Amino acid sequence: MKKPLPVVVHKFGGTSLGDAERILRAASLLADAAKKSTVVAVASAMGGVTDQLLAAAHQAERGRITAARKVVATIRERHQRAAQEMSQTLHVAVGFDAAPLEELETALSGVALLRERTARVTDLIASFGERLSAPLLAAALAAKGVPARAVDARTLLVTNDAHGAAQCDRKKSDPKVRRVLAPLFEKGLVPVVTGFIARSPRGETTTLGRSGSDTTAALLGAALAAKEVVIWTDVDGVLSADPRIVPNAHLLPRLSYREAAEMTYFGAKVLHFPAVLPAIAESIPLVIRNSWKPEGTGTVIASKAAPGSGIRAVTAISGMCLLSLDGRGMTGVAGIAARVFGTTARLGVSVVMFSQASSEQNIALVLPDADRARTVAALEQEFRYERLTGAIDSVRASGPIAVVAAVGDGMRGTPGIAARVFDAVAKAKVNVEAIAQGSSECNISFAVEEHDRVAAVRALHAVVAGAAAAT
Repeated sequence: MKKPLPVVVHKFGGTSLGDAERILRAASLLADAAKKSTVVAVASAMGGVTDQLLAAAHQAERGRITAARKVVATIRERHQRAAQEMSQTLHVAVGFDAAPLEELETALSGVALLRERTARVTDLIASFGERLSAPLLAAALAAKGVPARAVDARTLLVTNDAHGAAQCDRKKSDPKVRRVLAPLFEKGLVPVVTGFIARSPRGETTTLGRSGSDTTAALLGAALAAKEVVIWTDVDGVLSADPRIVPNAHLLPRLSYREAAEMTYFGAKVLHFPAVLPAIAESIPLVIRNSWKPEGTGTVIASKAAPGSGIRAVTAISGMCLLSLDGRGMTGVAGIAARVFGTTARLGVSVVMFSQASSEQNIALVLPDADRARTVAALEQEFRYERLTGAIDSVRASGPIAVVAAVGDGMRGTPGIAARVFDAVAKAKVNVEAIAQGSSECNISFAVEEHDRVAAVRALHAVVAGAAAAT
Protein backbone atom coordinates (compact mmCIF):
# COMPACT_ATOMS: atom_id res chain seq x y z
CA MET A 1 0.00 0.00 0.00
CA LYS A 2 1.37 3.39 -1.00
CA LYS A 3 2.29 5.57 1.95
CA PRO A 4 0.26 8.82 1.95
CA LEU A 5 2.21 11.99 1.30
CA PRO A 6 2.53 14.48 4.17
CA VAL A 7 0.04 17.34 4.22
CA VAL A 8 1.37 20.84 3.52
CA VAL A 9 -0.92 23.88 3.69
CA HIS A 10 -0.11 26.72 1.27
CA LYS A 11 -1.68 30.12 1.91
CA PHE A 12 -1.64 32.84 -0.74
CA GLY A 13 -2.21 36.45 0.31
CA GLY A 14 -3.94 39.13 -1.70
CA THR A 15 -0.70 40.39 -3.24
CA SER A 16 -0.03 36.86 -4.55
CA LEU A 17 -3.49 36.65 -6.16
CA GLY A 18 -3.83 40.20 -7.46
CA ASP A 19 -4.35 39.44 -11.16
CA ALA A 20 -4.28 36.66 -13.75
CA GLU A 21 -0.49 36.47 -13.87
CA ARG A 22 -0.22 36.10 -10.11
CA ILE A 23 -3.01 33.54 -9.89
CA LEU A 24 -1.31 31.46 -12.58
CA ARG A 25 1.98 31.76 -10.70
CA ALA A 26 0.26 30.53 -7.52
CA ALA A 27 -1.27 27.64 -9.45
CA SER A 28 2.17 26.66 -10.78
CA LEU A 29 3.60 26.69 -7.26
CA LEU A 30 0.77 24.48 -6.05
CA ALA A 31 1.18 22.11 -9.00
CA ASP A 32 4.87 21.68 -8.16
CA ALA A 33 4.09 21.19 -4.47
CA ALA A 34 1.44 18.56 -5.26
CA LYS A 35 4.18 16.30 -6.68
CA LYS A 36 5.83 16.07 -3.25
CA SER A 37 3.00 16.40 -0.73
CA THR A 38 -0.73 16.35 -0.14
CA VAL A 39 -1.59 19.97 -0.76
CA VAL A 40 -4.23 22.20 0.76
CA ALA A 41 -4.42 25.75 -0.62
CA VAL A 42 -5.88 28.73 1.22
CA ALA A 43 -6.88 31.73 -0.89
CA SER A 44 -7.20 35.31 0.28
CA ALA A 45 -9.25 37.86 -1.63
CA MET A 46 -7.53 39.52 -4.57
CA GLY A 47 -5.50 42.45 -3.30
CA GLY A 48 -7.70 45.41 -2.33
CA VAL A 49 -11.04 43.64 -2.86
CA THR A 50 -11.97 43.40 0.82
CA ASP A 51 -11.46 47.15 1.17
CA GLN A 52 -13.69 47.67 -1.88
CA LEU A 53 -16.39 45.48 -0.38
CA LEU A 54 -16.34 47.43 2.87
CA ALA A 55 -16.45 50.68 0.89
CA ALA A 56 -19.55 49.39 -0.92
CA ALA A 57 -21.12 48.52 2.43
CA HIS A 58 -20.40 52.04 3.67
CA GLN A 59 -22.03 53.56 0.59
CA ALA A 60 -25.07 51.32 1.02
CA GLU A 61 -25.39 52.29 4.67
CA ARG A 62 -25.62 55.92 3.58
CA GLY A 63 -28.36 55.02 1.10
CA ARG A 64 -26.09 55.36 -1.93
CA ILE A 65 -27.00 52.04 -3.53
CA THR A 66 -25.98 53.21 -7.02
CA ALA A 67 -22.44 53.95 -5.80
CA ALA A 68 -22.34 50.58 -4.02
CA ARG A 69 -23.39 48.78 -7.19
CA LYS A 70 -20.65 50.55 -9.15
CA VAL A 71 -18.12 49.07 -6.70
CA VAL A 72 -19.66 45.63 -7.27
CA ALA A 73 -19.40 46.13 -11.02
CA THR A 74 -15.72 47.00 -10.66
CA ILE A 75 -15.12 43.83 -8.63
CA ARG A 76 -17.05 41.75 -11.17
CA GLU A 77 -15.05 43.18 -14.08
CA ARG A 78 -11.73 42.54 -12.35
CA HIS A 79 -12.48 38.87 -11.72
CA GLN A 80 -13.93 38.36 -15.19
CA ARG A 81 -10.85 39.93 -16.74
CA ALA A 82 -8.59 37.65 -14.68
CA ALA A 83 -10.53 34.59 -15.90
CA GLN A 84 -10.35 35.76 -19.53
CA GLU A 85 -6.62 36.47 -19.36
CA MET A 86 -5.94 33.08 -17.79
CA SER A 87 -7.98 31.42 -20.53
CA GLN A 88 -5.94 33.20 -23.19
CA THR A 89 -2.64 32.24 -21.55
CA LEU A 90 -3.53 28.59 -20.95
CA HIS A 91 -5.63 28.12 -24.12
CA VAL A 92 -8.21 26.47 -21.90
CA ALA A 93 -11.48 27.99 -20.74
CA VAL A 94 -11.24 29.26 -17.16
CA GLY A 95 -14.74 30.00 -15.96
CA PHE A 96 -15.88 32.69 -13.55
CA ASP A 97 -18.99 32.09 -11.46
CA ALA A 98 -20.69 35.44 -10.84
CA ALA A 99 -23.51 33.93 -8.75
CA PRO A 100 -22.06 35.11 -5.40
CA LEU A 101 -22.28 38.70 -6.65
CA GLU A 102 -26.07 38.40 -6.84
CA GLU A 103 -26.11 37.54 -3.13
CA LEU A 104 -23.76 40.47 -2.49
CA GLU A 105 -26.08 42.91 -4.28
CA THR A 106 -29.03 41.58 -2.28
CA ALA A 107 -27.13 42.17 0.97
CA LEU A 108 -26.16 45.69 -0.07
CA SER A 109 -29.75 46.47 -1.07
CA GLY A 110 -30.90 45.40 2.39
CA VAL A 111 -28.34 47.64 4.04
CA ALA A 112 -29.41 50.58 1.85
CA LEU A 113 -33.08 50.01 2.62
CA LEU A 114 -32.59 49.92 6.39
CA ARG A 115 -29.71 52.44 6.48
CA GLU A 116 -28.15 50.09 9.01
CA ARG A 117 -25.10 47.82 8.81
CA THR A 118 -24.66 45.34 11.64
CA ALA A 119 -21.43 43.46 12.36
CA ARG A 120 -23.15 40.30 11.11
CA VAL A 121 -23.99 41.87 7.74
CA THR A 122 -20.52 43.42 7.50
CA ASP A 123 -18.96 39.96 7.85
CA LEU A 124 -21.24 38.61 5.14
CA ILE A 125 -20.31 41.41 2.74
CA ALA A 126 -16.59 41.08 3.53
CA SER A 127 -16.69 37.34 2.76
CA PHE A 128 -17.20 37.71 -0.99
CA GLY A 129 -13.56 38.47 -1.83
CA GLU A 130 -12.40 35.00 -0.82
CA ARG A 131 -15.53 33.39 -2.24
CA LEU A 132 -14.63 34.84 -5.63
CA SER A 133 -10.86 34.22 -5.59
CA ALA A 134 -10.79 30.59 -4.40
CA PRO A 135 -12.78 29.27 -7.40
CA LEU A 136 -10.49 31.19 -9.76
CA LEU A 137 -7.39 29.61 -8.22
CA ALA A 138 -9.02 26.17 -8.33
CA ALA A 139 -9.95 26.69 -11.98
CA ALA A 140 -6.40 27.77 -12.84
CA LEU A 141 -5.04 24.61 -11.16
CA ALA A 142 -7.48 22.41 -13.06
CA ALA A 143 -6.55 24.13 -16.32
CA LYS A 144 -2.93 23.22 -15.60
CA GLY A 145 -3.90 19.57 -15.26
CA VAL A 146 -4.06 19.39 -11.47
CA PRO A 147 -7.54 18.35 -10.28
CA ALA A 148 -8.76 20.89 -7.73
CA ARG A 149 -11.93 21.96 -5.99
CA ALA A 150 -12.88 25.21 -4.31
CA VAL A 151 -14.05 24.64 -0.74
CA ASP A 152 -16.01 27.21 1.26
CA ALA A 153 -14.39 27.39 4.70
CA ARG A 154 -17.84 27.90 6.20
CA THR A 155 -18.36 24.16 5.70
CA LEU A 156 -15.24 23.47 7.79
CA LEU A 157 -14.75 26.06 10.53
CA VAL A 158 -17.18 26.84 13.35
CA THR A 159 -16.58 29.94 15.45
CA ASN A 160 -18.25 31.91 18.20
CA ASP A 161 -20.54 34.87 17.44
CA ALA A 162 -17.84 37.57 17.73
CA HIS A 163 -18.32 39.03 14.25
CA GLY A 164 -15.23 40.73 12.88
CA ALA A 165 -12.80 38.79 15.05
CA ALA A 166 -14.39 35.40 15.60
CA GLN A 167 -12.60 32.65 17.53
CA CYS A 168 -12.63 29.14 16.10
CA ASP A 169 -14.05 26.23 18.10
CA ARG A 170 -11.48 23.58 17.31
CA LYS A 171 -13.41 20.78 19.02
CA LYS A 172 -16.19 21.26 16.48
CA SER A 173 -14.05 22.33 13.54
CA ASP A 174 -11.17 19.84 13.50
CA PRO A 175 -13.38 16.77 12.87
CA LYS A 176 -15.26 18.65 10.14
CA VAL A 177 -12.00 19.62 8.43
CA ARG A 178 -10.88 15.99 8.34
CA ARG A 179 -14.30 14.67 7.33
CA VAL A 180 -14.72 17.10 4.42
CA LEU A 181 -11.15 17.14 3.08
CA ALA A 182 -10.20 13.46 3.43
CA PRO A 183 -12.45 12.32 0.54
CA LEU A 184 -10.94 15.02 -1.67
CA PHE A 185 -7.44 13.78 -0.86
CA GLU A 186 -8.50 10.22 -1.71
CA LYS A 187 -9.72 11.40 -5.13
CA GLY A 188 -6.44 13.22 -5.77
CA LEU A 189 -8.06 16.65 -5.60
CA VAL A 190 -6.36 19.77 -4.25
CA PRO A 191 -8.79 21.63 -1.96
CA VAL A 192 -8.64 25.39 -2.46
CA VAL A 193 -10.18 26.77 0.73
CA THR A 194 -11.50 30.30 1.22
CA GLY A 195 -9.41 32.12 3.81
CA PHE A 196 -10.64 34.59 6.42
CA ILE A 197 -14.23 33.31 6.69
CA ALA A 198 -16.07 30.77 8.82
CA ARG A 199 -19.55 30.33 10.31
CA SER A 200 -21.15 30.74 13.70
CA PRO A 201 -23.09 27.95 15.45
CA ARG A 202 -26.25 29.54 14.01
CA GLY A 203 -24.85 29.30 10.48
CA GLU A 204 -24.09 33.00 10.07
CA THR A 205 -20.96 34.08 8.19
CA THR A 206 -18.13 35.21 10.47
CA THR A 207 -14.65 36.54 9.77
CA LEU A 208 -11.45 35.72 11.62
CA GLY A 209 -10.04 39.22 12.08
CA ARG A 210 -6.67 40.63 11.13
CA SER A 211 -4.62 38.25 8.91
CA GLY A 212 -7.64 35.93 8.96
CA SER A 213 -6.40 33.88 6.00
CA ASP A 214 -3.24 33.09 7.95
CA THR A 215 -5.53 31.91 10.74
CA THR A 216 -7.43 29.69 8.30
CA ALA A 217 -4.16 28.13 7.13
CA ALA A 218 -3.00 27.60 10.72
CA LEU A 219 -6.31 26.01 11.71
CA LEU A 220 -6.28 23.64 8.74
CA GLY A 221 -2.66 22.74 9.40
CA ALA A 222 -3.43 21.98 13.04
CA ALA A 223 -6.52 19.90 12.20
CA LEU A 224 -4.65 17.88 9.56
CA ALA A 225 -1.38 17.50 11.53
CA ALA A 226 0.38 19.16 8.59
CA LYS A 227 4.11 18.87 8.02
CA GLU A 228 4.25 22.65 7.61
CA VAL A 229 2.23 25.73 6.73
CA VAL A 230 3.68 27.83 3.91
CA ILE A 231 2.66 31.48 3.76
CA TRP A 232 3.31 32.90 0.29
CA THR A 233 3.71 36.66 0.22
CA ASP A 234 5.66 39.34 -1.66
CA VAL A 235 8.81 39.41 0.51
CA ASP A 236 11.69 36.95 0.75
CA GLY A 237 11.04 36.12 4.40
CA VAL A 238 11.81 37.70 7.74
CA LEU A 239 14.74 40.13 7.67
CA SER A 240 17.07 41.16 10.47
CA ALA A 241 15.66 44.72 10.33
CA ASP A 242 13.34 46.90 8.29
CA PRO A 243 15.17 47.25 4.94
CA ARG A 244 13.76 50.77 4.54
CA ILE A 245 15.87 51.75 7.55
CA VAL A 246 18.74 49.28 7.20
CA PRO A 247 19.48 48.61 3.51
CA ASN A 248 21.89 45.78 4.35
CA ALA A 249 19.37 43.86 6.47
CA HIS A 250 19.77 40.15 5.82
CA LEU A 251 17.36 37.24 5.57
CA LEU A 252 16.89 35.14 8.68
CA PRO A 253 16.61 31.53 7.45
CA ARG A 254 15.25 30.24 10.75
CA LEU A 255 13.54 31.70 13.81
CA SER A 256 12.00 30.23 16.91
CA TYR A 257 8.37 30.86 17.72
CA ARG A 258 9.49 33.04 20.62
CA GLU A 259 11.77 35.15 18.41
CA ALA A 260 9.03 35.61 15.82
CA ALA A 261 6.55 36.60 18.51
CA GLU A 262 8.88 39.25 19.92
CA MET A 263 9.68 40.62 16.46
CA THR A 264 6.06 40.93 15.36
CA TYR A 265 5.06 42.48 18.68
CA PHE A 266 7.76 45.11 18.27
CA GLY A 267 7.01 46.07 14.71
CA ALA A 268 7.96 43.36 12.18
CA LYS A 269 5.17 43.26 9.56
CA VAL A 270 5.71 39.95 7.77
CA LEU A 271 3.55 37.89 10.11
CA HIS A 272 0.70 38.69 12.50
CA PHE A 273 1.74 36.27 15.22
CA PRO A 274 -1.62 35.77 17.01
CA ALA A 275 -3.16 34.66 13.71
CA VAL A 276 -1.00 31.53 13.49
CA LEU A 277 -1.23 30.35 17.11
CA PRO A 278 -3.25 27.21 16.19
CA ALA A 279 -0.30 25.89 14.18
CA ILE A 280 2.20 26.88 16.86
CA ALA A 281 0.14 25.05 19.49
CA GLU A 282 0.74 21.87 17.48
CA SER A 283 4.43 22.67 16.84
CA ILE A 284 3.86 22.91 13.10
CA PRO A 285 6.61 24.88 11.31
CA LEU A 286 5.62 28.05 9.46
CA VAL A 287 7.48 28.97 6.28
CA ILE A 288 7.42 32.51 4.87
CA ARG A 289 8.23 32.53 1.13
CA ASN A 290 8.13 34.96 -1.77
CA SER A 291 5.73 33.91 -4.52
CA TRP A 292 7.74 36.04 -6.99
CA LYS A 293 11.01 34.33 -6.04
CA PRO A 294 10.00 30.75 -5.27
CA GLU A 295 13.58 29.56 -5.64
CA GLY A 296 14.35 31.27 -2.33
CA THR A 297 14.28 29.24 0.86
CA GLY A 298 12.40 31.87 2.84
CA THR A 299 12.23 31.85 6.64
CA VAL A 300 11.25 28.81 8.70
CA ILE A 301 9.62 29.57 12.05
CA ALA A 302 9.70 26.55 14.33
CA SER A 303 10.16 25.43 17.92
CA LYS A 304 13.93 25.84 17.92
CA ALA A 305 15.96 28.79 16.74
CA ALA A 306 19.02 28.61 14.55
CA PRO A 307 22.19 27.77 16.47
CA GLY A 308 24.32 30.65 17.67
CA SER A 309 24.35 33.29 20.33
CA GLY A 310 23.60 36.98 20.47
CA ILE A 311 21.09 39.28 18.82
CA ARG A 312 19.31 38.02 15.70
CA ALA A 313 17.18 41.00 14.74
CA VAL A 314 16.31 44.60 15.53
CA THR A 315 12.77 45.95 15.30
CA ALA A 316 11.09 49.22 16.22
CA ILE A 317 7.63 50.66 16.63
CA SER A 318 6.71 54.34 16.37
CA GLY A 319 3.78 56.42 17.50
CA MET A 320 4.26 55.74 21.20
CA CYS A 321 4.39 57.96 24.27
CA LEU A 322 6.19 57.54 27.59
CA LEU A 323 3.95 57.96 30.61
CA SER A 324 5.43 58.06 34.09
CA LEU A 325 4.27 58.26 37.70
CA ASP A 326 6.80 59.75 40.10
CA GLY A 327 6.73 60.08 43.88
CA ARG A 328 8.68 59.15 46.98
CA GLY A 329 5.42 58.15 48.67
CA MET A 330 5.07 55.17 46.32
CA THR A 331 7.96 53.32 48.01
CA GLY A 332 6.76 50.22 49.81
CA VAL A 333 3.08 50.86 49.04
CA ALA A 334 1.42 47.68 47.80
CA GLY A 335 -0.91 47.74 44.80
CA ILE A 336 0.34 50.83 42.95
CA ALA A 337 1.29 48.89 39.80
CA ALA A 338 -1.94 46.90 40.00
CA ARG A 339 -3.97 50.10 40.03
CA VAL A 340 -1.99 51.48 37.08
CA PHE A 341 -2.63 48.37 35.00
CA GLY A 342 -6.23 48.17 36.19
CA THR A 343 -6.78 51.67 34.87
CA THR A 344 -5.23 50.96 31.46
CA ALA A 345 -7.20 47.72 31.24
CA ARG A 346 -10.49 49.50 31.87
CA LEU A 347 -9.61 51.95 29.11
CA GLY A 348 -8.64 49.15 26.75
CA VAL A 349 -5.18 50.69 26.30
CA SER A 350 -2.36 48.39 25.24
CA VAL A 351 0.82 48.82 27.30
CA VAL A 352 3.74 48.08 24.99
CA MET A 353 6.50 48.31 27.62
CA PHE A 354 6.72 48.69 31.41
CA SER A 355 9.56 49.46 33.79
CA GLN A 356 9.81 50.35 37.47
CA ALA A 357 12.69 51.88 39.35
CA SER A 358 14.15 49.63 42.04
CA SER A 359 13.48 52.40 44.57
CA GLU A 360 9.78 52.15 43.59
CA GLN A 361 9.72 55.93 43.15
CA ASN A 362 8.93 55.74 39.42
CA ILE A 363 6.72 53.65 37.19
CA ALA A 364 7.02 54.13 33.42
CA LEU A 365 4.68 52.88 30.72
CA VAL A 366 5.00 53.03 26.97
CA LEU A 367 1.67 53.10 25.17
CA PRO A 368 0.19 54.39 21.89
CA ASP A 369 0.46 58.16 21.65
CA ALA A 370 -3.17 58.29 20.50
CA ASP A 371 -4.17 57.09 23.98
CA ARG A 372 -1.99 59.60 25.83
CA ALA A 373 -4.55 62.20 26.90
CA ARG A 374 -7.24 59.86 28.14
CA THR A 375 -4.76 57.64 29.97
CA VAL A 376 -3.16 60.58 31.77
CA ALA A 377 -6.61 61.89 32.74
CA ALA A 378 -7.70 58.47 34.03
CA LEU A 379 -4.53 57.96 36.08
CA GLU A 380 -4.77 61.44 37.57
CA GLN A 381 -8.28 60.55 38.65
CA GLU A 382 -7.23 57.14 39.97
CA PHE A 383 -4.44 58.63 42.09
CA ARG A 384 -6.12 61.91 43.01
CA TYR A 385 -5.79 61.22 46.76
CA GLU A 386 -2.06 60.33 46.46
CA ARG A 387 -1.47 63.49 44.45
CA LEU A 388 -3.21 65.62 47.07
CA THR A 389 -1.13 64.10 49.89
CA GLY A 390 2.12 64.34 47.93
CA ALA A 391 2.67 60.57 47.75
CA ILE A 392 2.72 60.95 43.96
CA ASP A 393 4.28 64.09 42.57
CA SER A 394 3.06 63.87 39.01
CA VAL A 395 1.50 61.85 36.20
CA ARG A 396 3.14 63.04 33.02
CA ALA A 397 3.58 61.88 29.45
CA SER A 398 5.97 62.75 26.65
CA GLY A 399 6.18 61.82 23.02
CA PRO A 400 6.34 60.89 20.32
CA ILE A 401 8.47 57.96 21.45
CA ALA A 402 9.72 54.89 19.62
CA VAL A 403 10.47 51.49 21.13
CA VAL A 404 13.50 49.66 19.77
CA ALA A 405 13.93 45.97 20.50
CA ALA A 406 16.91 43.61 20.19
CA VAL A 407 15.65 40.05 19.73
CA GLY A 408 17.34 36.65 19.82
CA ASP A 409 16.99 33.35 21.66
CA GLY A 410 20.78 33.21 21.67
CA MET A 411 20.89 36.24 23.96
CA ARG A 412 19.86 34.01 26.84
CA GLY A 413 22.84 33.31 29.05
CA THR A 414 25.27 35.20 26.81
CA PRO A 415 27.36 37.62 28.90
CA GLY A 416 27.74 41.21 27.77
CA ILE A 417 24.69 41.50 25.49
CA ALA A 418 23.19 44.46 27.34
CA ALA A 419 26.57 46.20 27.39
CA ARG A 420 26.93 45.81 23.63
CA VAL A 421 23.39 47.07 23.02
CA PHE A 422 23.72 50.24 25.03
CA ASP A 423 27.30 50.88 24.03
CA ALA A 424 26.20 50.90 20.37
CA VAL A 425 23.30 53.23 21.14
CA ALA A 426 25.49 55.56 23.19
CA LYS A 427 28.04 55.81 20.38
CA ALA A 428 25.19 56.88 18.10
CA LYS A 429 24.48 59.68 20.61
CA VAL A 430 20.99 58.38 21.31
CA ASN A 431 19.48 58.98 24.73
CA VAL A 432 17.56 56.04 26.22
CA GLU A 433 14.36 57.07 28.04
CA ALA A 434 13.39 53.70 29.57
CA ILE A 435 14.59 50.08 29.47
CA ALA A 436 12.85 46.71 29.86
CA GLN A 437 14.08 43.13 29.68
CA GLY A 438 11.99 40.06 30.39
CA SER A 439 13.20 37.10 32.40
CA SER A 440 13.29 35.03 29.17
CA GLU A 441 16.29 37.17 28.08
CA CYS A 442 15.04 36.87 24.49
CA ASN A 443 14.41 40.58 24.18
CA ILE A 444 15.94 43.85 25.33
CA SER A 445 13.67 46.79 24.54
CA PHE A 446 14.15 50.47 25.19
CA ALA A 447 12.38 53.74 24.48
CA VAL A 448 13.98 56.61 22.57
CA GLU A 449 12.75 59.87 21.13
CA GLU A 450 11.10 59.33 17.76
CA HIS A 451 13.74 61.40 15.96
CA ASP A 452 16.40 58.99 17.29
CA ARG A 453 14.64 55.81 16.13
CA VAL A 454 16.50 55.38 12.83
CA ALA A 455 19.90 56.08 14.38
CA ALA A 456 19.22 53.61 17.20
CA VAL A 457 18.08 50.84 14.86
CA ARG A 458 21.05 51.29 12.54
CA ALA A 459 23.54 51.39 15.39
CA LEU A 460 22.11 48.27 16.97
CA HIS A 461 21.87 46.43 13.66
CA ALA A 462 25.59 47.05 13.15
CA VAL A 463 26.09 44.83 16.20
CA VAL A 464 23.87 42.16 14.60
CA ALA A 465 25.68 42.40 11.28
CA GLY A 466 29.03 42.11 13.00
CA ALA A 467 27.94 38.99 14.83
CA ALA A 468 26.55 37.47 11.64
CA ALA A 469 29.79 38.15 9.78
CA ALA A 470 31.78 36.56 12.60
CA THR A 471 29.83 33.32 12.26
